[in-house]
Amino acid sequence: MSHKYARKGHSSNRQRCAGFHGPPLSAMRIGMEFTVTDLACRRGELTVLSGVGFSVLPGNALVLRGPNGSGKTTLLRCLAGLTPPVAGRLSFESDQVAYAGHADALKTQMTVQETLSFWARVYGAAHTNAAIERFTLASLLTRRIDTLSAGQKRRVSLSRLVLSGRPLWALDEPTVSLDTNAVAQFASAVEAHLASGGAALIATHIDLGLRDAQVMDLTPFRADVDHTTLDPFLSEDAF
Repeated sequence: MSHKYARKGHSSNRQRCAGFHGPPLSAMRIGMEFTVTDLACRRGELTVLSGVGFSVLPGNALVLRGPNGSGKTTLLRCLAGLTPPVAGRLSFESDQVAYAGHADALKTQMTVQETLSFWARVYGAAHTNAAIERFTLASLLTRRIDTLSAGQKRRVSLSRLVLSGRPLWALDEPTVSLDTNAVAQFASAVEAHLASGGAALIATHIDLGLRDAQVMDLTPFRADVDHTTLDPFLSEDAF
């Protein structure tokens, strides 16, 4: 079963959000549809999801829902190329996906500016201005990562998405540690990405206020699992 998700009234020529200037959009393959067909994913040796199917058009966000253990993290990691699929087809390559997981993945001895400059070089972004602006990082640029609060670290980590130039953002509980203002900033960054012709898959339990965002519950795609065979040290949240 496949579902197609499109923002009402969307056009690939939609005007970009005011004040936002990100990486070259030629790298984002504007107009590309992201399709998942009959996908099965596993965590370790355990198949967690099967028969997953959906399509997300440019300019659209799909919010993934489901209880703990329903496979949200497993699906996003599979789409990002971190774990191979058991079965199924993807219409895109993993290098078109910018993945943000639970961990911030920051080098604690580096400054914020050094971190952003490193990512800009990795992704070929001309400058870091867009990331700094979107996540209000200007006052933190000279600070080392190990001096930041959890919320500040999260903002720095998420700013990598803006620098990536990748068309599909795969986001796993991205608002963890963010305060109300930072959540609003993050939602604005997602809206700007969508307005630029990108797409987003977001596993979250909160309402980000994204216009016309669609929701897909992963519960129907949960593979039959005997939980008594699970590793007792493997947290249910890991799925």
